[in-house]
Amino acid sequence: MIVMIACSVLAGLSGCAEKPAAYSQTGFYFNTVISVTLYYRSQADLLEQCFVMAQQYEDLFSRTVEGSDVYRINHSNGTPVAVSDDTLRLLEKAIEYAELSGGAVDPSIGTVSRLWDFSKNTEKKVPEEAVLTEAVSHVDYRGIVIDRHSQSVTMADPDAEIDLGFVAKGYVADRMKEFLVANQVTSAVINLGGNVVAVGSKPDGAPFNIGIQEPFSAVGTAALTVPLTDRSVVSAGNYERYFIKDDIIYHHILDTATGYPVDNDLLSVTIISPASVDGDALSTLVFVLGLEKGRQLIEGYPDVSAVFITKDWQQITV
Repeated sequence: MIVMIACSVLAGLSGCAEKPAAYSQTGFYFNTVISVTLYYRSQADLLEQCFVMAQQYEDLFSRTVEGSDVYRINHSNGTPVAVSDDTLRLLEKAIEYAELSGGAVDPSIGTVSRLWDFSKNTEKKVPEEAVLTEAVSHVDYRGIVIDRHSQSVTMADPDAEIDLGFVAKGYVADRMKEFLVANQVTSAVINLGGNVVAVGSKPDGAPFNIGIQEPFSAVGTAALTVPLTDRSVVSAGNYERYFIKDDIIYHHILDTATGYPVDNDLLSVTIISPASVDGDALSTLVFVLGLEKGRQLIEGYPDVSAVFITKDWQQITV
């Protein structure tokens, strides 16, 4: 499940006479607009390489790009598929969270997620219950067999399909940050369609201020602002990719047990964490769990914090 929010990065210097030089580049990858901004560093080659990386990772992780690692796994009919080390690492991380949650999030959700279309300008259809029931029967992360020796993946159920949307952008954002830090960048913001990662702080040492989208409001309307230094912020909610049919909101965060969108007491969950891949996975998982179980889970992560927005518009910070 691709998890996205509209985030505004308010990165001006406060109390400073000189406005910091900002060098940005944007592009469209992972079915969303992404951007990278460097401060006081005009090296265009670093920005360009970030977008080369974005293309490379999309060509590995996308379930719809023909020839990608995930596409080849999904069309392998249960035969082993040799994949990149990045794909193995991301699959292992996705399975880690599937095991943690008892399958509440599951990278083998692909048979279900492909039945839903939340894109704009298309006819909105709710899949038939019998079709969803059949698709859900193939969702089981335990059937993803990873062989590190041969660097291959085999699907025990030939009809199962992988969808890494709930962790992929976080993984890519972390790799971009590693690249920039290795090239002595000390102040930057990476925004992969709402997965926001701060490299260091603002040039004056102050935190970046990241605006978190208010659910169901105009894009750019902030429900809250998160100060961010060398950390990641990711949100998941029912308001970004959705449609309304017969007065019911259908959104992209799907229940692995039923195939229908998760229905609970939350509008959104925002996760602040050291690594974006963990924030990506946790934001989806915590949203699926709901307020009470989600809060209990986050309390077990001392270096992670969360902000819940409930359906009655309470903001609860953990």
